[in-house]
Amino acid sequence: MKIGIVGLPNVGKSTMFNAITNAGAECANYPFCTIEPNVGVVPVPDERLDVLAKMYNPEKVTHAIIEFVDIAGLVKGASKGEGLGNKFLSHIREVDSIAQVVRCFEDPNIVHVDGSINPLRDIETINLELVFADLETIEKKIDNAKKKIKADKKYQEELDVLEKVKAALEKGQPARMVELNDEEKEFVKDAYLLTMKPILYIANISEEQLANPLEDNNVKQVVEYAKKENAEVIPLCVKIEEELASLEGNDKTEMLEALGLEESGLDKVIKASYDLLGLMSFLTAGEPEVRAWTIKKGTKAPQAAGKIHSDIERGFIRAEVVSYDDLVREGSMNAAKEKGLVRSEGKEYIMQDGDIVLFRFNV
Repeated sequence: MKIGIVGLPNVGKSTMFNAITNAGAECANYPFCTIEPNVGVVPVPDERLDVLAKMYNPEKVTHAIIEFVDIAGLVKGASKGEGLGNKFLSHIREVDSIAQVVRCFEDPNIVHVDGSINPLRDIETINLELVFADLETIEKKIDNAKKKIKADKKYQEELDVLEKVKAALEKGQPARMVELNDEEKEFVKDAYLLTMKPILYIANISEEQLANPLEDNNVKQVVEYAKKENAEVIPLCVKIEEELASLEGNDKTEMLEALGLEESGLDKVIKASYDLLGLMSFLTAGEPEVRAWTIKKGTKAPQAAGKIHSDIERGFIRAEVVSYDDLVREGSMNAAKEKGLVRSEGKEYIMQDGDIVLFRFNV
């Protein structure tokens, strides 16, 4: 699963990407420094694995992972090919969701592509370019549906849905805000609309704004805008996050405490991105390995087993399941079994986040 980091040039995208991935993406104070997207694979922070590691003392601990893609800065007119518009849009098509970085800090040493700090203008510049690109796509789909209707009236329903999405786009609204049922979503699925992708807003603030970010006027503007889309906003100071990312263990803990933070902003971004994609983790625990496995919310036990190995899904018999909270409270798997907290679940069981599972199978 891929999260595309987008924003105008010089808003802190590549610096944030570096902090998230420690991948050393090039970062400089001029537009279009990032031309080809940098890709970084990062572990999803999960404190449960640390607790289980102390219980089982495994040979290795494996976190769930997520990919972040640092995409070139966009400018007004990208949908018409301005700047690196065509490349920018094609790279967004390849990601599963969008993390939009919005500059909310003043710094005379870092140029703004539009000459001043205005978060709403910046958000609308990007979102409107995505809307314009989607309008072009949806109009082609509508023309095609109209041609098909001449031969078969069954395509009328598809046309109605496409027209509904087009009407929203023409008002400047993203396609994800259009209420569609599962059947209707199928009609637009193969259009790969940019504004259908789920979005997370990241308000890049200064160290001075860090104490009370939600009281800052610039951040408030981003929050109010995001509310319309039921989107989350995470305020963070990219400059501080870059420093935090270079620290480990006690040094990192001490810095977080000094800043009055329970966790880094980037950990929040990674967790929120994971959730944004409708993902969760089930866990396996033993002496060889403690591991988090990524599945979509709503996944049934056999399909979850298939994430470990296709043979386990094919020969699935049952899943022995205990919740993380129950296991930790009882202190061991045997103690959890004695209390009747380890359940035997069949093929219709829908996995829950934090389930600790042993799959029984026969092939």
